[in-house]
Amino acid sequence: MAKTKPSVAFIGTGIMGAPIAGHILDAGYPLTVYNRTRAKAEGLIGRGAVWADTPAAAVADADVVFTMLGYPTDVEEVYLAGDGVLAAAKEGAVLIDLTTSSPELARDIAEAAEVTGKHAFDCPVTGGEQGAVNGTLTLIVGATEHDIEPVRGLLETFGSTIRCFGGPGKGQAAKLANQVALSASMVGMADALSLAQQCGLDLEQTREMICSGTGRSGAMESLAPAALEGDFKPGFKVEHFLKDLGLALALAEEKEIALPGADTAFTLYDMLEAIGGGALGTQAITLLYQEEADAVAAGLDWSLYRGADAEEDGCGCGHDHGDDGHDHAHDHGGDGHECCGGHGHHHGHGASGE
Repeated sequence: MAKTKPSVAFIGTGIMGAPIAGHILDAGYPLTVYNRTRAKAEGLIGRGAVWADTPAAAVADADVVFTMLGYPTDVEEVYLAGDGVLAAAKEGAVLIDLTTSSPELARDIAEAAEVTGKHAFDCPVTGGEQGAVNGTLTLIVGATEHDIEPVRGLLETFGSTIRCFGGPGKGQAAKLANQVALSASMVGMADALSLAQQCGLDLEQTREMICSGTGRSGAMESLAPAALEGDFKPGFKVEHFLKDLGLALALAEEKEIALPGADTAFTLYDMLEAIGGGALGTQAITLLYQEEADAVAAGLDWSLYRGADAEEDGCGCGHDHGDDGHDHAHDHGGDGHECCGGHGHHHGHGASGE
């Protein structure tokens, strides 16, 4: 008799979560889903997934629980609330958080799970929406190879590469390192395309040249084509990338190190969010280098960025960033728009960089 596949609950069926859950469903695992907006789960329900009205109901009978949420505050609420995942999941359940979140929170959840007879580990992913759709994500795991062996087959339904970093929270720390590298390549992509444009070069030819040499990056290869076509639909939203950078910079402050590349990227993306770009894809950073009409066509509004009316903290974007003494002014084409300085990076479980 064939061994019955473990039952799976999936909480968070958004841009990344829905295709990941789809791969699990296609592999024949019994699947129950929950999302704050049911409409985003309808495709999965139509293919055979069972809908649950609450996270607690979704996980009650599940052998394995996946979460793919937006922010650390969401993770904290879903797992640690009185009627959350930790309280509702059955003894022996494996709880896997795919959200990019706080290493400290991941450790807290793992410790609390063990106390209640469950097992939890952080498993943020990289590869973007297309990687989720193709089932080729890289899984960055805060556990050992031995720890994940019971669920390896399940993880392989949506991930082509699994990297284990040994213990709770280390998957999150490794993912933040990835985001720091990505942030620098996004700024490099935008800078390079701006320079090429101002020099009258063919932008696609320039992009192809860069991708054939040592200047190539995932940003230039995968995201620049969309930016050049004026396609700013999100594979990964600006607001979520800004959250990741805020977490990385908070961790860097905790370790007493400087990350100037990530700090510059945070400043630029913070401004992009301030002018209405939070729901756009990360490739929209290129709009900061363009004429105002291009930004307006993409739904941005420079008037939201009150640089001329900056308050005493030196930042006119309307966000509360604290005061860490950084000053990253960046002049975009002499049009009077400047990235504001003085950005602090929030600490704790709720750090989102907003």
